[in-house]
Amino acid sequence: MKRLLVLALAATALFAQAQTSFPGTKPITFVVPFAAGGPTDRVARDLAEAMRKSMGNGANFVVENVNGAGGTIGAAKVSKAAPDGHTLLLHHIGMAAAPGLYRKLSYKPLEDFEYLGMINEVPMTIIGKPQLAANTYRDLENYIKANSGKLNIAHAGLGSASHLCGLMWQSSINAKEAMTTIPFGGTAPAMNALVGGQVDMMCDQTTNTVGQIEAGRVKAYAVTTAKPLSSNKLLKDYPTLQEMGLKGFDLTIWHGLYAPKGTPPAVLAQINTAMKAALKDPEFIKKQEGLGAVVVTDKRVEPAAHKTFVTNEINKLKPVIDAAGKYAD
Repeated sequence: MKRLLVLALAATALFAQAQTSFPGTKPITFVVPFAAGGPTDRVARDLAEAMRKSMGNGANFVVENVNGAGGTIGAAKVSKAAPDGHTLLLHHIGMAAAPGLYRKLSYKPLEDFEYLGMINEVPMTIIGKPQLAANTYRDLENYIKANSGKLNIAHAGLGSASHLCGLMWQSSINAKEAMTTIPFGGTAPAMNALVGGQVDMMCDQTTNTVGQIEAGRVKAYAVTTAKPLSSNKLLKDYPTLQEMGLKGFDLTIWHGLYAPKGTPPAVLAQINTAMKAALKDPEFIKKQEGLGAVVVTDKRVEPAAHKTFVTNEINKLKPVIDAAGKYAD
């Protein structure tokens, strides 16, 4: 019995030592479930640099792009990774959309991950082709009703930000049958079609729309955030959809950080502390502003509030996706 007690105490001491020495010499890998060079990849690289500084102790971060299937391949890889804190997932709203879009998902977003906190949010805008007759959001809704069945709305592919926003908006204004949905193989071709007048409308994140609005290549009608974008010189005067009568409409493209289920609490706490410090880094904040993103500063930087938020997002998106009846698998 005494020998067993000594062994148990030794094991506990070794475990504690492992936690205090995290991450040690092994790098922390951010798995990005999308291609290199995209918005999520840029967020991951900016966060990795800021967390490297905040964690100190020679911490080393690398970014691994595991692209495919709307982000589900990368997410599945992290769900099965060793739960030691060295493999993390940096994902966007697709984390909440996947349970609706994929009927045979190989992981459970709410059960197979430890939630570490939210990073940023990117507002979205309702935009139209330059030739569209409507000039205000109220005009736009009236125009849609008057031309039911004659209009179309573009998106960048199933599960994309523009797809999810378009679905939510159409559902909220009861215009599911009023517009034909036109999918494209990415944001660039969808936006080119809108600028060229081949499609009528689109809803996409400010990362992709601000430049087009500023250049006068598209018309802007409204923003999708709960509050007006008062800090944005270009978009501050555009109404929110809530102000236009769509009660409860609040949709942003957000990013969060996740670890495999079973990662030790001490390691999770250390990562969360480094992440929160990174979110206050002026250089990181400036880089996010350059992407059109707003760094999260509320309680959602804590694991429990982050998980509650994603749960609510799943409950918001899944019924709309089911009603559309178009799945990714």
